[in-house]
Amino acid sequence: MERSRIAVAGASGLIGGALARSLTADGHEVRRLVRGTPGAGEIRWDPEGGRVDAAGLAGCHAVVNLAGAGVGDRRWSDAYKRRIRDSRVNGTAALAAAVAALDAKDRPRVFVNGSAIGYYGETGERAVDESAPAGVGFLPELCVEWEGAAAPAQEAGVRTVFTRTGLVVSRAGGAWGRLFPLFRAGVGGRMGDGRQYWSFIALHDEVAAIRHLIETDGLSGPFNITAPNPVTNREVTAAMGRVLHRPTLFPVPAAVLRTVLGEMAGDVLGSARVLPTRLLESGFRFAFPEIEGAIRAAL
Repeated sequence: MERSRIAVAGASGLIGGALARSLTADGHEVRRLVRGTPGAGEIRWDPEGGRVDAAGLAGCHAVVNLAGAGVGDRRWSDAYKRRIRDSRVNGTAALAAAVAALDAKDRPRVFVNGSAIGYYGETGERAVDESAPAGVGFLPELCVEWEGAAAPAQEAGVRTVFTRTGLVVSRAGGAWGRLFPLFRAGVGGRMGDGRQYWSFIALHDEVAAIRHLIETDGLSGPFNITAPNPVTNREVTAAMGRVLHRPTLFPVPAAVLRTVLGEMAGDVLGSARVLPTRLLESGFRFAFPEIEGAIRAAL
């Protein structure tokens, strides 16, 4: 892709920050969306309030929306669930409306909107890809509404992509950002019975996949951003122990997780065996398709 201007919402987060650094390193101009007073190369917005400075998006090749309150940052009270929902749905709606309102010559060619494999809910041992319907529960319902909020951009003719991301393997944040210190201390272990599938993605491959979706004309709709070989929590636990050379003797009982995490425990103990069918069909190749390689890449 020729050097381009790309707007990124959520550039202070784990994925957005890594994406912005990758794009900048290759000579692209990254415009970050910020809540405060914007500086040079920044665009002001208020995702919960549904407002964005549309003029700042004019002339961008792509708009990438990865913003949203952390799903795993705290227990899911009713108030925090509203914050999770509003930060995603309202922010997406504001960006999509701003993109649609631009003159056709100024509109971005592609709108990449973050989503999650939470769309599918509990899948057990059944493998699912992008053709599967939405599941039932808070996260599936959120993902459906979240993706639906991008309709104005789609209706304006902007190529729109939904990145349904799995568990990102990184020391810098997300679920694995909490796992690494525990396993390094020798107190890591399986969660519940450990039979639940975790669909993971190395941070390197996450960024590469988003860039592939930006750069490849004709790709639109949902794409699962997960490695092609999902593994059980037991397998994750064993791989962490091998890579870090630590024992994994301390399982966390399901009852304890439910006490500590509340409603969110259902998603930690739930199984999501998700396959990146459309991403593979588009020609994307993973650098770290296996869990052990993804863990080593994060060290």
